[in-house]
Amino acid sequence: MVDQIEIQTPDGTAEAYLARPESEPKGGVLVYMDAIGLRPRLAEMLERVASWGYLVVAPNTFYRDGSVAELAPTADLRDPAARDAYFADGAMARVRGLTVARLEVDIPAYVEALRTYVTGPLATHGYCMGARLAVRTAGRFPEEFVAVGGFHGGGLVTSDPASPHTCIAGTKAEYYFGHADHDRSMTPENVADLGRALEDAGVTHTNLIYPDAPHGYTMADTSSYQEQGTQRHFADLEALYARRMA
Repeated sequence: MVDQIEIQTPDGTAEAYLARPESEPKGGVLVYMDAIGLRPRLAEMLERVASWGYLVVAPNTFYRDGSVAELAPTADLRDPAARDAYFADGAMARVRGLTVARLEVDIPAYVEALRTYVTGPLATHGYCMGARLAVRTAGRFPEEFVAVGGFHGGGLVTSDPASPHTCIAGTKAEYYFGHADHDRSMTPENVADLGRALEDAGVTHTNLIYPDAPHGYTMADTSSYQEQGTQRHFADLEALYARRMA
């Protein structure tokens, strides 16, 4: 079961999903949504992670733009045209509005909220734009986060001096990235640059492109869904967390 809670930030109130394990949690996981937002598919995914023994929190990172209900898609995004229209009609503007300055305000509030529910090690993972937020979270709290996952993440490596990949240096987490294939927002060259940043940081890592997996491959409520990539991501994410939060 997933509950809805509220997280107070300096800029307002962010709704969030909370999923609990059946027994005492082995640790806490902060999950960052994709650009489509909190919805039943994300709730299903959080429940699965909670079933591994972790307490899970996923904030509405677009809280400045509206509530979970207000931002929820009204069309069936399994239709490619409907998915394209949803992104054209405001979703990408919300992504661009989630600036580094805003994340510097938000991320500490999300971590503090997670800490109110759980002790022990922390991990984080994200989808699409959420992968960037997961990396930034570990960079902001390098002593707290022991594992980071990113799946079909975009914009992890850019020419900006504040690019997400620059946050890896100085962290201690183990990283796992399962990139989408033929992804314009994370090209093979970008993946290679990310690999060099991981190597330079001296962190344990996996940095793979999933074959034939489109951007958004984990999202069963959209036309981008790929079963093979989704199941691989769950298996490898569970193994990552088992290694780091046993």
